[in-house]
Amino acid sequence: MQAVMDDGGNPSSVHREGRAARARLDTARRQVAALAGCRAADVCITGGGTEANNWALSVWPGRRILVSAVEHDATLRAAERLNGGIVSVDESGRVDPDRLRALLASDDETAALVSVMAANNETGVVQPIAEIAAICRAAGALLHVDAIQAAGRMPLTDLVAVADMVSLSAHKIGGPAGVGALIIRPGLQVPPMIVGGGQESWRRAGTENLIGIAGFGAAAEAALAGLETGIGQMKQLQQTLETGLRSACPGVEIMGAGAPRLPNTTCVRMPSVAAETQVMALDLAGIAVSAGSACSSGKVTPSHVLTAMGRSKAVATEAIRISTGWNSTVGDIAALLAAWSDLWNRKRAA
Repeated sequence: MQAVMDDGGNPSSVHREGRAARARLDTARRQVAALAGCRAADVCITGGGTEANNWALSVWPGRRILVSAVEHDATLRAAERLNGGIVSVDESGRVDPDRLRALLASDDETAALVSVMAANNETGVVQPIAEIAAICRAAGALLHVDAIQAAGRMPLTDLVAVADMVSLSAHKIGGPAGVGALIIRPGLQVPPMIVGGGQESWRRAGTENLIGIAGFGAAAEAALAGLETGIGQMKQLQQTLETGLRSACPGVEIMGAGAPRLPNTTCVRMPSVAAETQVMALDLAGIAVSAGSACSSGKVTPSHVLTAMGRSKAVATEAIRISTGWNSTVGDIAALLAAWSDLWNRKRAA
């Protein structure tokens, strides 16, 4: 990113600086494609994951939109604007295949677009994308997969192979905020999100954010290189964390514990203690966690993800999300467990 800032250059220009900028853009696109397991030509750069999700849903006039009840607000709000329907989930947060099949069969005259996230950003629960894709194909529906939370934490090749469109975001894998991508299946003609110049094969006009794109590419390359070892390390930390949480508080509930989950995400409920209280106590101990999605900062409403999973509003307001990354350590987990246990003991004694 610093090299791009130093050198400048517009990838659309034909002079030497422009050609150098184009080479950097092409390199970053190949790096993102390698992480996704697709062709570089299938990667369309966007201004972030929210834009990618909105684009995937919003440019299909006449199609019926169906989204899962646990999607990110970027998808839910876009679907709401388009009068989309909601696909329910079970108590672990996974899409009910029979419900999806029934919804797709309810109107044979209307083509549909289904949007389901690969893994939830609050609970880490992984969706059965292969099964969902088969249901969509049988019904003639397009499938969009929000893989923003999954990237760097699980292989993407298999889900990209069965989806029509896949969203990614740089900041979830250590890159800069404000840049992402929509992976588009070969042969699928997606109407442009922004019209104007010929950037991104006429699908997203505007001079490219080359500084951010270079950072996205570098982060994608690093995420792919560390994927196998990183998953193992995160799983070990997650097991240590969740064993410690259960030991400290016998009434603890880890959301989606019985379902496949990402190795870095734990959503845990401390009974009778508000999530905001937990977040503040841990913050005072130098530990950063969140109550629900970070994109919902400032809200005091219960998590729509947990209520969709059948939890009461009271329960949903007692859960926090704990995430680890490539630089998390056993010492970090020990410090979190000590602070969390101290809060629980103080609240229980009160």
